[in-house]
Amino acid sequence: MWFYLLLLFVPLLGVLAFFIAGPKGKNPYSWVQFYAKGKDAGFLLKEIDLLRKISVRAELEDPSSLFWSVKQLDLCIRAIIRKSRLTGDEKTLETQDFLSKLYEYRKKIEFEQPKYKKGITSSRFIAEGQRIRILVDTVGLFETTVLRNTDRFISIGKPFGAPQLPPSFDWKGRRLAIYFWRANDAGYVFDSFVLGEASMRSDAILQLAHSDSLFRTQKRRSVRTKKRISAFLYLPEIDEYPEKVESDPGMRCIIEDISEDGCALTIGGKAAVGLRVKMQLEINGETIAMSGVVKSSEYEEDTKRSLLHVELVPLSLAARNLILSEVFSVNPDDDLEAAFSVFDEEENMDFSNPDASGDEIEPVPKTGG
Repeated sequence: MWFYLLLLFVPLLGVLAFFIAGPKGKNPYSWVQFYAKGKDAGFLLKEIDLLRKISVRAELEDPSSLFWSVKQLDLCIRAIIRKSRLTGDEKTLETQDFLSKLYEYRKKIEFEQPKYKKGITSSRFIAEGQRIRILVDTVGLFETTVLRNTDRFISIGKPFGAPQLPPSFDWKGRRLAIYFWRANDAGYVFDSFVLGEASMRSDAILQLAHSDSLFRTQKRRSVRTKKRISAFLYLPEIDEYPEKVESDPGMRCIIEDISEDGCALTIGGKAAVGLRVKMQLEINGETIAMSGVVKSSEYEEDTKRSLLHVELVPLSLAARNLILSEVFSVNPDDDLEAAFSVFDEEENMDFSNPDASGDEIEPVPKTGG
């Protein structure tokens, strides 16, 4: 009997030694710690095992860097996307769920970076070129741009956007509530007043008093990245499926930036705030449609163009993952096949579950264009 117990005990010791010491020929590494970090991050055991295989094949000196390094995690996501395409598992529900978890964790790591945490406390740190909104009591809401920011005052362009001001209206001494969204940071609100009017390069400007009491409002919930993507713009029907792909071309537009819950796009002409719109674009060979509502519109008289800021209707899982692959630039290129052949034939990614229903995410249809 002791002989049989020994036969069972020796393999268990070997497995334990592997997880504690790590791969042969490498520096000692605790795989127990790796699995613990993976569980803390919210991954399933089989998902952590896949991450472990990737870290081994990539010969990462510290495999747990997958849980804190943007670079290593992006490498991992590219490998998984490429492998799922090669095996045909890209659209399965389990693959999409796993990618969604990876993107959520990727976003968490992104927001841990100092640029998202470090705010400003004084209006002296507002960047020149910053778009701002100005609320004037009993008058209305205006928009403009910070033209110059010195230690003495803030110079802004003549505000526009509210109803036409009466002839007797005087900006000097007016108290203002000012709101702006700082890139890669958050929204800010502060009070100020107009010191006086002046001119800059023959253009009328206002000079505002500084404030050292900025209130930091809602922080960004999604990562937004600058892009220039050609797209079509449509005005959808009220009861239309928000991701319905159109076969006919719409109005041409350029998506300037994009995230999982919003985008900014340039169009010719004007558009009203509150307008329902749908954008159709192509990402990595797939056509995707996304709908939303125009939250703000900035019209440039010189170019006759508007920059629309659109809040998106919540995307389906597959569409959201496709958008995030563009946001984080993790779509694998053709030349990455060798770099990401991190699995043996017997280690092909397999999310199949004999007890599951086998449901798949419907592929995003393609247009003829």
